[in-house]
Amino acid sequence: MPVFSQISLRWAQAASENVNSPGPSNMDINLNLQGKPMTHLRSAKLLRPLTRAHLLLAALLLSACTSTPLPPWSRPSAVSPAAPRTPVITALPPVVTAPAAVTAPPPTTRPASPLPYSAAVAARYPEPSLVYATPGLQPGRTQFTTQAEIQTWLREQASAASGTPGVMANVVPAGRSQRGVTLEALVLTRAAGTDPLSLQANGRPTVMLVGQQHGDEPAGSEAMLVIARELAQGLLQPLLERINVVIVPRANPDGAAAGTRVTAGGLDMNRDHLLLNTPEAQALAAVARDYRPTVVVDAHEYTVTGRFVEKFAAIQKFDALFQYATTPNLPEFLTKAAEEWYRRPLLSALKAQGLGSEWYYTTSSDLQDKKISMGGTLADTGRNVDGLKNAVSLLIETRGVGIGRLHIQRRVHTHVTAIMSVLGSTAQRSSELHELRPYLDKEVSSLACKSDAVVEAVPTTTQHELVMLDPSSGADKVVMVDWDSALVLRPVKTRVRPCGYWLSASATTAVERLRLQGIQVLKVTASGSVLGDSYREISRTAGERMDVRGSISDADRIVVVQTGLARSLLDVSRGSYYVPLNQPLGNLAIAALEPDTQSSYFANRLLPDLQGIVRVMAPPSLKLEELP
Repeated sequence: MPVFSQISLRWAQAASENVNSPGPSNMDINLNLQGKPMTHLRSAKLLRPLTRAHLLLAALLLSACTSTPLPPWSRPSAVSPAAPRTPVITALPPVVTAPAAVTAPPPTTRPASPLPYSAAVAARYPEPSLVYATPGLQPGRTQFTTQAEIQTWLREQASAASGTPGVMANVVPAGRSQRGVTLEALVLTRAAGTDPLSLQANGRPTVMLVGQQHGDEPAGSEAMLVIARELAQGLLQPLLERINVVIVPRANPDGAAAGTRVTAGGLDMNRDHLLLNTPEAQALAAVARDYRPTVVVDAHEYTVTGRFVEKFAAIQKFDALFQYATTPNLPEFLTKAAEEWYRRPLLSALKAQGLGSEWYYTTSSDLQDKKISMGGTLADTGRNVDGLKNAVSLLIETRGVGIGRLHIQRRVHTHVTAIMSVLGSTAQRSSELHELRPYLDKEVSSLACKSDAVVEAVPTTTQHELVMLDPSSGADKVVMVDWDSALVLRPVKTRVRPCGYWLSASATTAVERLRLQGIQVLKVTASGSVLGDSYREISRTAGERMDVRGSISDADRIVVVQTGLARSLLDVSRGSYYVPLNQPLGNLAIAALEPDTQSSYFANRLLPDLQGIVRVMAPPSLKLEELP
């Protein structure tokens, strides 16, 4: 069995394979296991002579992990009636469609409603030649797939998958929305069962796919239905020999029903993954806690016109925007793996399909602010929180917000292409990824009581040539912008990493949220003392939570506090709590419990007062027990 002491990282001298953008280039990762660099290995098991579908899948998986262009996408050939279960194979990177999922193209590609931009712009986005046929994408349909149709679809896929010997599939409840709609996940595996322990025991990495956290971004959930079908009964089913997959097609059913970004309570659930104030974010946290995914994909759509036209007199161009976790205290190896193993193959897959891509970016609603920001650096989005859980966390956004059903087939095709690349990369790297998570967990745990932790960091401002489109001619329009890069963070507040945090007995809400994240919290069973740093309040004001778009929709204003630290020997009482940092989610605990950041539990009133939290600076000799 390879051991992680044999892992070595090196920066390559060659130029990056990357296209389009100023990423962390010149990077190569070699995992020297038993003297062989894994980046040069190929999965021979995938090449065994089974069926034509398996052989093409093997080629697809290899292509997904290299820069080799894939063949153009073409229409599937007819399927023999004598073999209805045989999947129709397309040369997609890697998109496949079973016969029932293919329909003839609609008689016209013109949208029913007026174009949101010129016909010349629309002409830049031809529809793919093969039509996806989820319930919400049927010809003449004006409504996207309903929640009831999603539930039916998932059950049909679970039933179909279970008909294959060795494949286990089940639809499991994940929670409920604010209006009581059941959130469900489809679990597909070759483990002994579909419960979390069975998946963790089968030695394969788990990929968690999440769609439509924002209700007005439907392409992600429609793509998830395509992916679910192909894993359950299509060409992708052989991937289950190397990976497990958990799919939550629609995380915000209330917002989807209303066609709004936010939940029924008016909150942006994708800024709630640390606080867990919404039941929808709580549901996703519980799934991640239980199934412990190695890779998480979050499917979104982005605004095409709106403030970009007003600020830059230009239309958003790229089919896909992509980014991995960018927040303080991420393990370096996690970021390098996300870049080398996932982002580069994904860009190659998109390029092979004629789909443009860029780093994820956005801009504020202030029309005088011409700055462009990459995805935020705060530990509040799913992308960053999942990264702090030591998962490879990937955000995929297609151009969709504000244009209705226009180009919907192309938008779904973009998501399917990107997600299939991620699944293929995970299958190709399954052995490495199976060992990556334990390595990262051990590395993070070992940092307790030593080194420094970044409490707050800001992006680095640079200049960037952003390619957009002229609203009239549809021609490329290059705009030089101030660009806040989240790839290089500048620490503005750093503290010595404590051994853990002591919380008062009144911190029950905070303890509940920490445990829902999967963070270990211990109960103090006898009074004792700890050497700790207490927070000394210097100033306090009321403020609003902000992201790179502007103010976040929240019910309450936050507490903005400036603090100092005072060290002493402190008495702690029975019934209080201790959160050790020698645990895999230690970095996530820091994000939640350092009080003077806008995402912290104290700033958002999940912790009642500063006196109820102490940074424990030496291993405590307390009597502790696990919470039930």
